[in-house]
Amino acid sequence: MNESHFPVVYSTLDSEALVSLVLSQYGLGDQLCCQFWHRGLSDIYLVTTPQSQYVLRVSHTHWRSRPEIEFELDYLRYIHHQSIPVAIPLPNQQGRFLVDIHAPEGSRFATLFPYAPGKIPLGDLSPLQGKVLGRVVAQMHNAGQLFQSAGQRPSLEFDYLYRRSCQDILPFLRHRPEDSDYLISLGQEIQNKLRSLPQVAPFWTVCWGDPHSGNMHFTDDDTLTLFDFDQCGYGWRAFDIGKFLQISIRSGLNRAVRDAFLTGYEEVSPLTEMEMDALQAFTQIAHLWSWSISLHSAKLHNSCQLDDSFFTQRLHQLKRLKSPEWQLF
Repeated sequence: MNESHFPVVYSTLDSEALVSLVLSQYGLGDQLCCQFWHRGLSDIYLVTTPQSQYVLRVSHTHWRSRPEIEFELDYLRYIHHQSIPVAIPLPNQQGRFLVDIHAPEGSRFATLFPYAPGKIPLGDLSPLQGKVLGRVVAQMHNAGQLFQSAGQRPSLEFDYLYRRSCQDILPFLRHRPEDSDYLISLGQEIQNKLRSLPQVAPFWTVCWGDPHSGNMHFTDDDTLTLFDFDQCGYGWRAFDIGKFLQISIRSGLNRAVRDAFLTGYEEVSPLTEMEMDALQAFTQIAHLWSWSISLHSAKLHNSCQLDDSFFTQRLHQLKRLKSPEWQLF
């Protein structure tokens, strides 16, 4: 085999090459500093000029296609025009929001964003910040009901979230049949719980998909900017609330902040009794979805994590979310 064409599943792109081949298309001047900043579902580079800071996001080949990214960028521009405080993609000098990169593992896509003012809340959200966030998420859900895009993104409905998650998780539980049976029976319970929720407005809209304090900046006067919509898609609005609660419970966010988030949300867009009754099920399916994503990441970057304790811990967390006292954790 020709060594120059050895198969690659993931590459870290050189910062200097990104300056010359990608960032040069944006007219940011010659005094650019670009440094690798964070690896998540995409690679994040911090870009600094004498005047401003930016974030360059480079997709992974295994996660998002061009049409899926175009959906997200169309949505961000749309809700920005609806006065939702989000970091929006910046066009290059040719007016394009995506720059194609021919990486060793395949096509990747770069997008430049302004650096959101403020910072991630230190010590997590305050009750006031939780309430502000709840209001903004409700406003975003209301605005998203009329959104349309030529791009394509999988809907955040039961089959996509649960079945795809189980396809990833269950092969690792073959030697643990009781745990496999538990996930399968839980899926049936969740499906029965969500069966009556209609896929029409206001219940069904575009969801953020990953609402948590690490995906937003607050300024000192509690002005909010949202970012990282990599998991967005059409779905039940209650899924976003369930995802916020799931992440909040797992991270130990104060109950008062969670309650403030719901209060802020319902001040803008009250939830129905049927939606409130489904929130526990949504936290469970959100947990499975997050588990599946972390499993994908570990398989690619850190397979040594995937021992029995990895699965035992997540099963324990899932069972806590199924308990009658799930909101108390």
